[in-house]
Order: sequence, then C-alpha cells, then structure tokens
Amino acid sequence: MNRKQLKKLGLLGSLYVSQYIPITFLYETLPIFLRQQGLSLRTIGLLNLLALPLIFKFLWSPFIDQYGFTRWGHYRVWIFGFQILLGGTTIALAFIDVSSQFQLLLAGALLISLLSASQDIATDALAVGLLPPQERGFGNGVQRGGNALGAVIGGGGMLLLLNFWGWQGTLLGLAGLILLALIPLMRHREIVQQKPSGYGDLNAIKGYFKTLTNFCRRPQIGGWLLVLVTYALGPYMASTMFRPLLVDVGLSLADIGLLLGVISYSAGFAGALVAGVLITQLGRKRSLLIFGSLQVGAIATYLLPVAGFVSFPMLSLVAITNQVINSMATTTLFTIMMDKSQVGTAGTDYTVQSSIAYLSGVAAAVISGIVAQAIGYPGLFGLSMAIALASILIVFVIFQEANTSQLQPNQETST
Repeated sequence: MNRKQLKKLGLLGSLYVSQYIPITFLYETLPIFLRQQGLSLRTIGLLNLLALPLIFKFLWSPFIDQYGFTRWGHYRVWIFGFQILLGGTTIALAFIDVSSQFQLLLAGALLISLLSASQDIATDALAVGLLPPQERGFGNGVQRGGNALGAVIGGGGMLLLLNFWGWQGTLLGLAGLILLALIPLMRHREIVQQKPSGYGDLNAIKGYFKTLTNFCRRPQIGGWLLVLVTYALGPYMASTMFRPLLVDVGLSLADIGLLLGVISYSAGFAGALVAGVLITQLGRKRSLLIFGSLQVGAIATYLLPVAGFVSFPMLSLVAITNQVINSMATTTLFTIMMDKSQVGTAGTDYTVQSSIAYLSGVAAAVISGIVAQAIGYPGLFGLSMAIALASILIVFVIFQEANTSQLQPNQETST
C-alpha cells in the first residue's frame, strides 16, 4: 500500500470515527447517564426520536449533491461545516443542567443527530469518489472499523469518562475529538466530479426528484434493494434481543457495558479490516454468500446462554463471534452500496441505500421484541436463523455482480 492510499484511508478513517462517536454517545451512553440522574424511563424513551434523522436523511441528500462551493471541494466544504457545527453544539450542551433542562438537552441531541446524519451523506459521497473499485473492499473495511472504534470511544469510553470527569468535562472532550478530525480534512484536496448529463440544467425542485428517481430506475436495482432489506434482518433480530438476554442471565450493567461497549466493538473493528482484504479476493457475491452463511452459525451461538452457558468468557465469545462476522457482512454491503453509487450524485445514491438498510434494522428491532415475547428466546433465535438462510438464497438467485472494471473511474486525489 503506497503513501497516497494510506492518506486516503487515514482521512476516511478519521471522519468515520469522529462522526460515529457522537452517534454512539447519544444512543448508548446518554440513556444510561440520564437514568443515573434520576430521569424516568418514559422521559428517556423520548431519545428514540434521535433516530429520525438517520431514517430520513435521504430526503435532503440531493441538496448536498447539488449545492456546494466547488472552489474548496464540493463535499469537503459540507463536511467542514457539519463538523464545526457538531463541535459547537456539543460544547453548548456541556454547559446545561441535564436534570432540569431535559427539553433543551433533547433539542441539542436531536441537532447533533441531524448534523451527524448529514455529515455521513457528504462523507460517503466523498468516499465513493475517493476510492476506485479495487480499493473499496479495504476502504469499507476502514469505514466499518472506524465506526466500531468510534463506538468504543462514544460508548464504553465516554461512559467511563462520565464517572471521572462528569458531564461538562466529558462533553468538552467529546467536542475536542470531533474537531480533531478536521486536521486530515484540511490537508485533503478534493477534485470535484462532473455531474451526470443534464443534472445542472434542471431547476431545484425538478433536479431534486430526478436525483432520487434516477437511482431507482437503474437496471437490477430492485433486486439489490431486496437484498439490502433481507440480508441483515435475521442478525438484527437476534442481536437486539441479546441485550435483554444478558440482563436476564444476571449480568451487571458494568459487565454489559464492558462486553458490548468495548470487547464486542473492538472485535468488530478487526473483523471489518479482515473483510476489507477478503472482499477484493473473493468478489462481491461470493463474499455475501460466505459471510451470510457464517452469520447463520453466529446466530446459533446465542442459544448457548439460553441453554445455561452464562460465564463471562462464554458470553464474550458469543458477542465477539457475532460482532466479527456481522462486521464482515456489513462491510460487504457497504462496498456494494458504493458500487451502486454514481459519482456526482453519490450522496443521494449511497444514502438511499443506507436508509433502506437502517429501516430494515429498525423493523427487525421492533419485530424481535414481539416475537421473543410470544415464543421465547429459542424461538426468536431459530426464526432469525431461518430468515438469514432465506436471505442467502435471495442473494444466490437475484444478486448479479457487476464487473468492477465497468464501474465509474476515480479521479480524487489527496495531498
């Protein structure tokens, strides 16, 4: 790997780590902290509203594709703006009283979620132009690994800091990490990609809908979207119920935080990097089939604690196995999502796909609780395995791997 490639991967890694830290902090650390401050479960439940920007971010992705200051880099300027606003909002939240100003906290947290989701649009679009097809496997391994590292910091790391530094110190430290990612971005020079034919000739409203509809009209895109919906459905259902299972088998909150916030995500970081190397060698379809098959076996390990194997080393093995394999499968999805994204409208193309995948995950999380309540943990994990097997069959029958040599050329440089 040459110096130019290392710079590109370093840039993307820093951006994905920095944008995932606040997301994980909001979804995993903040609810625990607020509960310790005495807030009711009903009030804490309002934090679920923070997921809305991640679900609906595709609605404003065409504007990020269409408008920008090309002199300083189209997507680079967007990322700068979102990153600075993220840091500023985090600093402002550091000085509020979380126990008496919950509405202000919720508004600020929703703004952070909105800014993080918007930055994700621009970062993914930058990555599509930055990585040629042959580098996307490892590049998406870095992306997924960056997400995992960001989760370790924003989840377990920030929870530990809250115990030592308190709310204000932790939030100021969080803001510092967010702004630190601006350093490699300042050294990057983005070559602006030419928009698709006719893109700039349309008025704003017509251009907005054309960007969305053009993606949906591409050949074989319907089959790929079906793969996106079904591929992670089984693993999401199973992993969602693994958390309450850990409580039911008697694990303390501290042990759960260590297991899922540090050990599990760290394993996912390694799995993503391994997958990044293997995807290029195996090819996209074969990777989907192999990693999908491994996911079936990984889900089966959830039956071990159900059967009474509840020692911490055994639970760690179960969590590590699932996180590693899930990271490998997700990295493959991310890579193909880049392949399906057209340079010039990559923000919209990639975001539409990620929103569909996220909606599938939300649906799986909702369904999992209903199913587990009705048929218990064994039935839930068995159904999850069956769905995962069905998704492999869908990949085998429907998915057609594109020739990477026919994908759009790359013209990005990093200095």
